[in-house]
Amino acid sequence: MKAIGYQQNLPVSNELSLQDIELEMPTAHGHDILVEVKAVSVNPADFKIRESMPAPEGEYKVLGFDATGVVKSVGENVSLFKPGDKVWYAGDVTRSGSNAQFQLVDERIVGKMPTTLSNFEAAALPLTSLTAWELLFDRLNVAENDDSKSILVIGAAGGVGSIMVQLLKQRTKLKIIATASRAETTSWLEDLGADTIINHRNLLSEEFAAKNLGEVDYVVSLNNTAQHLPEIVKVIKPQGKFALIDDPETLDIVPFKTKCVSVHWELMFTRSLFKTDDMQEQHVILNNVAGMIDEGLIKTTFGEHLGTINAVNLRKAHQHLETQTAKGKVVLEGF
Repeated sequence: MKAIGYQQNLPVSNELSLQDIELEMPTAHGHDILVEVKAVSVNPADFKIRESMPAPEGEYKVLGFDATGVVKSVGENVSLFKPGDKVWYAGDVTRSGSNAQFQLVDERIVGKMPTTLSNFEAAALPLTSLTAWELLFDRLNVAENDDSKSILVIGAAGGVGSIMVQLLKQRTKLKIIATASRAETTSWLEDLGADTIINHRNLLSEEFAAKNLGEVDYVVSLNNTAQHLPEIVKVIKPQGKFALIDDPETLDIVPFKTKCVSVHWELMFTRSLFKTDDMQEQHVILNNVAGMIDEGLIKTTFGEHLGTINAVNLRKAHQHLETQTAKGKVVLEGF
């Protein structure tokens, strides 16, 4: 089968950083389903792993953590799916990824694909939806029905932020303050339902003062957390909750002590990485999101279609994401 992989951790400008390769077809056993991949999206996790995680000695590492596809066969313990089902998922960081014609995935982290979206439109959503949902409702436990509370989402125009704003709008009564720095991304967030938009290139506290915004109950930082941390301390309420998803080299949370702020770190891969008892919650979340999409409550965060799934186009996608200027998700479709 066709796949795209790497053997060395190289800059994306190097043709060997991602290569077109041929691999043997895998076989489904246990809780695994074998999926024929139809479309994928690319995430920051892809280029971060490409840069830092070595491939097994003498082998290729295949990336890809978002996909839509069709179930071709199932393992002996599978009960949630059957051949022919259309599915979507975000995968498992410890296993071979979705940048391949066929992929093995544990059924417990897979959902039924929305019926109202195309393969590439749906491929934009699994990883970001799981990350946003888990952060809001499993980590922060936001007060869904309290219209007196507010949340700040830093870096809201990217993949996770784009679905997070929609989930907040549909599932909570929170006042949504989002950050963006360009006219294009500001308009995007307005369309998604953000109540107030501020510029994260300026000091957050000054932006709050200019718009007469009070301290917020929750702060979510989706990128550049180390840069924004001193300002986050200023704008969060005493006894507030702070969550992040990025990877600062260090994170000094001591300044949060006087405000008694709790800190939460979200990693969507944790449940599959450690085979947690509640691993199947990701199946439930993906089905819930699919239902909201089919009801017209949430729209795809697809941003740009870069063509077929091959090494050249994946290198372009990685390069685009490394600039941190993407609006919505970058997708590829077919082999």
